[in-house]
Amino acid sequence: MSESNKNSGKLIVSPSELSEDQFNQIADFIQTNVGIKMPEQKRVMVQSRLQARLKALEMTDFNDYINYVFAGGPQSEEEIALMINVLTTNLTNFFREKQHFDYMVQNAIPELIAAGHTNLELWSAGCSSGEEPYTLSVVMQEYLRNNPGKLSDYSILATDISSRVLEKAMNAVYPMESVADISLDLKKKYFLKSKDKEAALVRIKPELRNKVSFQRLNFMDSSYPVPNTKHIIFCRNVLIYFDKPTQEAVIRKLVSHLVPGGYLFLGHSETIFGMDLPLKTVAPTSFKKI
Repeated sequence: MSESNKNSGKLIVSPSELSEDQFNQIADFIQTNVGIKMPEQKRVMVQSRLQARLKALEMTDFNDYINYVFAGGPQSEEEIALMINVLTTNLTNFFREKQHFDYMVQNAIPELIAAGHTNLELWSAGCSSGEEPYTLSVVMQEYLRNNPGKLSDYSILATDISSRVLEKAMNAVYPMESVADISLDLKKKYFLKSKDKEAALVRIKPELRNKVSFQRLNFMDSSYPVPNTKHIIFCRNVLIYFDKPTQEAVIRKLVSHLVPGGYLFLGHSETIFGMDLPLKTVAPTSFKKI
C-alpha cells in the first residue's frame, strides 16, 4: 500500500510495488533487446532500481511507468536508455583476471608482431566504467617502453550499452582504493592524484586516455558498427548474462571483427565449449582466431 506524508509542504507518495506481470514485461524487453536474462528472483532488485525513475518522473504506479516507457516516440526512447542504465549491473576493477594481461604480453603481442602487425587495435567490449580499457592502455604503454622499436602504435576502442558508465569511463576519475593493488611504479607513471587531498581520487593520465575511444554498443544489434578489424578483443564477464544461443551469436559477431590470428579473451566462467566458432583455445578463456 502506498504511503504519503508531508515534506516541506509537498505531498510525497511512495511508488507502488512491481507486480509479477509488470516484472515479466520489463524482463522480456531487457532479454530481447539487451540479451540479459532476469529471473523472477531479480524482481525486488528491478523494483528497487526503477523506483528512482518513477520518483524522477513523479509517478507512483508501475503501470503508468510501463505505459510511458513503451509508448513510443523520443521521450520513450530516452527513458528506455535510462531504464537500461539503471538495470544493467557494472562490476570491474583494474587488472582484473591478470593472467589475460600476462598472456597478452608474453604470447599474443609477440606473435602478432611476428605476423607483421605493428600497429595494434584493441577492443574492450563491455568496458563498464573504464578500468579494463585503461588497464589495456597501461599494458600497451609498458610494452612500448620495454620493447623499443617493435611496435609502432596502438589504439583501444571501448564499448558498452550503458551511457551512464561510458560517461564515467570517459571522465577517467576513480577512488584511490581502486588502485591500491597496483605497483607504485605504475601509479606514478599513469595516475594523477587529486589536488584535493580530502577527495582521495585519482585520474588516468592524458597519454593513456588519448589512446582510448568510447562508443555505445548493444550486443543484441544485428551487426556492430565497429571501425577496422581488431587484433585483440576483451569481452569478459558479460556473456554470463546471456543464454547459450545468444552467447554464440555475440561471439560470432565479435570474431568477425578480429583479424586472422587475432585473440579473444573471455571471463573466467565463460566458455565456447559446444560452439561452432573459428577459434582455438590457447590458454584458459583465451582464444585465437583460426
